[in-house]
Amino acid sequence: MNTADLLIDAIARSHEGGLAVVEGLTEEQLAHRPAAQANSIAWLIWHLTRVQDDHVADVAGLDQVWTAQDFVSRFGLALPPEDTGYGHGAEQVASVRADADLLAAYLSAVHAQTVGYVEGLVDDDLDRVVDTRWDPPVTLGVRLVSVADDCAQHVGQAAFVRGLIVST
Repeated sequence: MNTADLLIDAIARSHEGGLAVVEGLTEEQLAHRPAAQANSIAWLIWHLTRVQDDHVADVAGLDQVWTAQDFVSRFGLALPPEDTGYGHGAEQVASVRADADLLAAYLSAVHAQTVGYVEGLVDDDLDRVVDTRWDPPVTLGVRLVSVADDCAQHVGQAAFVRGLIVST
């Protein structure tokens, strides 16, 4: 296994987990928030996908799937097209609603673009600096691990909320 294969495996686990979390749930269940300040499954899956889409498109020099495949219109959210959910408050979280098929389609389209990019990487590519706003500057490898970690955490959170919904 090479580094690209390892990254793809990590990202694929979040993709598979995200699909499993939304499968069979209604839009109402996906929008359920266990507390007023909590995130819904719909928001968590949308957000993790938006962040992956934004970050990978940026480092790969690609258009985001969100706009290129017109998911922005398909979701019809009252949010700016560039919004990834970072810093959202309770009202913005509540505004992110979608059905399971749409969430799964966006997640899968972003996953396909991510895998298409990552499978072409070699180890030396991972040392390329992609963000100089941090100290130390962020390399491609660090950014991709950050994306994989963020996705895994949010899928875990979504799975927890699903457990609350389907067990009641």
